[in-house]
Amino acid sequence: MSAATSVVEAPDTASFKDKSEMPAKAKLSRKHLLYGALAVLIIAGFCYWLYARHYESTDDAQVDGHFAQLSTRITGTVTYVNPLVENDRYVTAGMLLLELDPRDYEAVLEHARATLETKEAATSAAKLQVPITQAAAFSQLHLAEAAREQAVESVAASEAGLTAAQARVQQDEAVAGRAERDRVRYAALVDKREISRSFYDARATEATATAQTLASDRAAVAAAEQQIAEAKSLVVEREAQIAGARTAPQQYSGAVAQESSARGELDQARADVHTAELNLSYTKIYAPVSGVVGHKTVELGHRIQPGQSLLTVVPIDDIWVTANFKETQLRHMHPGQPVTVHVDTYGRNYKGTVEDMAGASGPLFSLFPPENASGNYVKIVQRFPIRIRIDKGEDPNHDLRPGMSVEAKVRIR
Repeated sequence: MSAATSVVEAPDTASFKDKSEMPAKAKLSRKHLLYGALAVLIIAGFCYWLYARHYESTDDAQVDGHFAQLSTRITGTVTYVNPLVENDRYVTAGMLLLELDPRDYEAVLEHARATLETKEAATSAAKLQVPITQAAAFSQLHLAEAAREQAVESVAASEAGLTAAQARVQQDEAVAGRAERDRVRYAALVDKREISRSFYDARATEATATAQTLASDRAAVAAAEQQIAEAKSLVVEREAQIAGARTAPQQYSGAVAQESSARGELDQARADVHTAELNLSYTKIYAPVSGVVGHKTVELGHRIQPGQSLLTVVPIDDIWVTANFKETQLRHMHPGQPVTVHVDTYGRNYKGTVEDMAGASGPLFSLFPPENASGNYVKIVQRFPIRIRIDKGEDPNHDLRPGMSVEAKVRIR
């Protein structure tokens, strides 16, 4: 009985051993799989680390471009708008976009040109007046000086004549006195009948003649004195003329100053003409660059003012990417490094190059930059805008538009 029992129980013991060995093998295989998966993850992570350390990427990036915002410099009424000037339409550089009423500015230009002609004539007259004034003023001075010399010589001649006349008077006085004494003496002799009456009459006639000669010479002296006085008066008059003529340099300077003033007014008139021409040219507004029209606010008949925004032209052939990287990502970044730009709009990649590094962090360019000296400082990793230029030939159809969201990946090693 016991033997049979032992024979029957033997198979049960072997089956139990097999069942106990199976979970152990399963546990061992799962452990190997776990270790293998962990090893694969470690290797994958290491490979990713090796790959990632060569790149810096950010999704805080967008396409940027220039915006040519057009406005007017003058006041006017819109009389023409190009039919091609509509939002989202492409315009070429130099295309006439719109035109203002030019009639007011044409009238101003005509008035300025007429004023310019008047100033040119006045300048020519002032220029001709300079040599005329110079010749007239200095010739008058020379004539006055010559007349004074002549008057001085006349005074000298009159004084010489006076001296001669005075000498004759002295001589005549001596002769007349002797003749008068002879007449008186002979008159006494005639009364005594010691000489003849005819002899006495001859002496009396001689005394009368000498007296008349003396009177004539005395009149000549008086005339000479009067002539000297007149000559001296003429000298004074000539000196006054010289004093007036000595203003010749001042007259010449005045003529030159008038010419300079006329030239200044002429330059001002030319500037007015130039300003009027500029204002007239401002009545036509052309596209400064080629691009797509946007934000159009002007229509036919609008009255516009200087500085008023009319429309915006976005040049789509001159765009770039502005990528905001963390300051901790800039350690090995520099201009010239290749960049892969992924555009969300098209789901494709574009090749580019780091063009410029930022001069300061983005918050410092904001309207209210942070003030860390307030005492409430919290250290925050700042972002710096990096300019990325899309390589030539990457966007032949100009599909990229400013404002598109992109992801930038820079190869730094």
